[in-house]
Amino acid sequence: MDSGDIEEAGGNGEEEFRSGPRLGGSKYRPVVAHDRAVVEMSSIDPGSSSSTLKNIKVVAPGDVGANARDRTSPEDGVNGHQKESKLELFGFDSLVNILGLKSMTGEQIPTPSSPRDGEDISITQGHPKPLKMGTMMGVFVPCLQNILGIIYYIRFTWIVGMAGIGQGLVLVLLCGLCTFLTTISLSAIATNGAMKGGGPYYLIGRALGPEVGISIGLCFFLGNAVAGALYVLGAVETFLKAFPAAGIFRETITKVNGTAVAESIQSPNSHDLQIYGIVVTILLCFIVFGGVKMINRVAPAFLVPVLLSIFCIFIGIFLAKTDDPDTGITGLRLKSFKDNWGSAYQMTNDAGIPDPTGGTYWSFNELVGLFFPAVTGIMAGSNRSASLKDTQRSIPVGTLAATLTTTSLYLISVLFFGAVATRNKLLTDRLLTATIAWPFPAIVHVGIILSTLGAALQSLTGAPRLLAAIANDDILPILNYFKVADTSEPHIATLFTAFICIGCVVIGNLDLITPTVTMFYLLCYSGVNLSCFLLDLLDAPSWRPRWKYHHWSLSFVGASLCIVIMFLISWSFTVVAIALASLIYKYVGLKGKAGDWGDGFKSAYFQLALRSLRSLGANQVHPKNWYPIPLVFCRPWGQLPENVPCHPKLADFANCMKKKGRGMSIFVSILDGDYYECAEEAKEACKQLATYIEYKRCEGVAEIVVAPNMTEGFRGIIQTMGLGNLKPNIVVMRYPEIWRRENLTEIPSTFVGIINDCITANKAVVIIKGLDEWPNEYQRQYGTIDLYWIVRDGGLMLLLSQLLLTKESFESCKIQLFCIAEEDSDAEALKADVKKFLYDLRMQAEVIVVTMKSWDIRSEGNSQEDSLGAFDAAQRRISDYLGEIKRQGSNPLLANGKPMVVNEQQVEKFLYTMLKLNSTILSYSRMAAVVLVSLPPPPLNHPAYFYMEYMDLLVENVPRMLIVRGYHRDLVTLFT
Repeated sequence: MDSGDIEEAGGNGEEEFRSGPRLGGSKYRPVVAHDRAVVEMSSIDPGSSSSTLKNIKVVAPGDVGANARDRTSPEDGVNGHQKESKLELFGFDSLVNILGLKSMTGEQIPTPSSPRDGEDISITQGHPKPLKMGTMMGVFVPCLQNILGIIYYIRFTWIVGMAGIGQGLVLVLLCGLCTFLTTISLSAIATNGAMKGGGPYYLIGRALGPEVGISIGLCFFLGNAVAGALYVLGAVETFLKAFPAAGIFRETITKVNGTAVAESIQSPNSHDLQIYGIVVTILLCFIVFGGVKMINRVAPAFLVPVLLSIFCIFIGIFLAKTDDPDTGITGLRLKSFKDNWGSAYQMTNDAGIPDPTGGTYWSFNELVGLFFPAVTGIMAGSNRSASLKDTQRSIPVGTLAATLTTTSLYLISVLFFGAVATRNKLLTDRLLTATIAWPFPAIVHVGIILSTLGAALQSLTGAPRLLAAIANDDILPILNYFKVADTSEPHIATLFTAFICIGCVVIGNLDLITPTVTMFYLLCYSGVNLSCFLLDLLDAPSWRPRWKYHHWSLSFVGASLCIVIMFLISWSFTVVAIALASLIYKYVGLKGKAGDWGDGFKSAYFQLALRSLRSLGANQVHPKNWYPIPLVFCRPWGQLPENVPCHPKLADFANCMKKKGRGMSIFVSILDGDYYECAEEAKEACKQLATYIEYKRCEGVAEIVVAPNMTEGFRGIIQTMGLGNLKPNIVVMRYPEIWRRENLTEIPSTFVGIINDCITANKAVVIIKGLDEWPNEYQRQYGTIDLYWIVRDGGLMLLLSQLLLTKESFESCKIQLFCIAEEDSDAEALKADVKKFLYDLRMQAEVIVVTMKSWDIRSEGNSQEDSLGAFDAAQRRISDYLGEIKRQGSNPLLANGKPMVVNEQQVEKFLYTMLKLNSTILSYSRMAAVVLVSLPPPPLNHPAYFYMEYMDLLVENVPRMLIVRGYHRDLVTLFT
């Protein structure tokens, strides 16, 4: 607030709002009676264009006159016991604690990194405020130092002589366009919210996921570390060439065949390169150990001489005349410009001097690989994002300014270099920039040394911070050694980077490593472009970058250009770089911790799922496209071991209902109680159930529902679970074998209610008897899968048997299909029809027709002693139950409230039916691996207790049974 007046209730004076927002907490706390009162706006000047709040009063409920004055004593504010909140109803802290909004994510977030409109937010919490850098020193200077390297000084004139001015301009534009489009994408992502340390890794990881982010981030770190060795070796080699007396060992002399006469090229001894390189790397590490303040002091000392040397080169170009200062120098002549316009690709020796007998032929593709490192370095500023005052302003402005500055310099240099010397001079004088520099060549030698040392310094500064950012995300445990606090320097990561750099310096010959480093840079650039492309294309509500000059097509072109350049340089090194990134990706997937950063792939999956769901429509799915979506009822009829939210065999059976693991299961459990009291418990139970499903390697989701009782909870689930055609179509649950043993009187009514609800909702039902004995994937079964097909179920029973055969545990079994027919039916005709039906369905099974007499079984005698014993016991229990009801004078009620009239003759008939079916199953399928039988629906006007007796008689002495009921539609089709 700039001029808002804040009045305390009961006070006469105006005082400023002095109590700043607290940042210590990481979560919102519930508002209590003593919380600070909320700002109440009494009036706002409608004519004011500013955000000034006038006459803002701080009041508490019930504050009147002197009472309010008593409640607002200073002691209360100090101790935190403040007056009641006017907005206590909302249950959160007021917007007065505006920075408290940053704790909504539950993580510690530092002070905003993007102060605007002159606001200066400085909040200290007992820690020294780390030094932050601005756009110039934090982004522009590091990028400029990284981009302007040794290639400009010793290879650029040679590139102009080989490619010519025309193709040289195309080469610079091609590479410059790649980095420019990458900078546009980088600017868009970097301005889409607060950015932590890690630079491109942070951006790619949050856009494409932790696996992609870490794989590209580690490759980029490795590229930066090895690039530091390249820069160090370039500086040392230039120094030893300029001052040969500084060499400890004797120089190496190589005879080469030039264009006219044989020349000798002296090069420093490899041992000198190694010794001086190690010393320089250690000195640079000491500078990096000094922290941001030391780097800020040293960086201008490296950059200013570089810019001065470039200025001297251009002065020398304008002052150059014919054969002055050396033979082949023409000065700025139109004739030289015309002669050097076309390309002159040819064979050269290893030193790059034209030689018809040389072993290297140069083309445009090779020149792309040679020149592209001269435009890399645009990530130098974003690598140190944690050290920037304002990442959202500094990264776009600084990086884009450095990219445009260097690209413009290269384009102008192509024109001037092509016009100032003959082609032969361009191709034979590797240090032409030093030859023409004014007033003497030593200036360019100093520029080369300092430019390469500056680039090496930026590599040794950015690479450790990149590695520390990857480690701080705690995805890969192996990187925990490199973790650092937010305000600390990554010393261990710096030592590791220096170790890699020194190791590459000791190797000395980096010709094989250099293209791979370029590939790592291009891989990172393509990752940034793909990230912006994905985020721009999806256009999620959270995608609101401040940088408005971007489009998904530009990012796509940038990513494609990066990949094209990679293959132009070397397809073999491209394969090596991609293979290394893929190995890291696989390793992160196997060993890394799970991390959900809201990446773009998740958003893409979400939008794809929504689009697929809409395309499915609300119509019934064709039988050819039907997939089982089981609703697995996890709540057992009995107790499970502690911390086991679902019966283990239910997950095994859910996997058996999927072909090759494809499909989705919904695991549901019901908590009895009040939702407001059990909400947190339900969330915890849902997490536990989801973890258990993942442990059992079952593709599915977990849902926990709180309801007053199981019946009401299941009724709500069966009506609302799922979306469109992705609603569950099969209810899977365990048969309540303990209902009589545990004397649980509520189980029969609940069990019957669930079956009736499924029938009403037109859901198929699969009830598993003998769940404890159900085999897992490693227990191979032998024998048969027997189907007792009694009623038309749409082919669900046939489909389940075929799905069981696709599992390793049942693949050795054969299917037997039993058709139950009346005695007067034509058994042979029925068998032929069923065989023809199975043939058309592409299913193999042995068909057996069982004929049964009418249900008066008294004429058949006691053929099955076990079944008859169970039958007699069920009759006695039902008689006792009816007698108890008559003695109590009560009459059980149906669900609709109407009185129930029990037909005892019909009850006996149902018992006989179950007895006959059970006897048939025991006669034919006693050794079957699993038996599938049709589920009889609960008969009307029969108590739930009676239905449980019927079911018990059906499953008696059958160790493993699936009781199946389909629904009113076909799940299999005869047609292709």
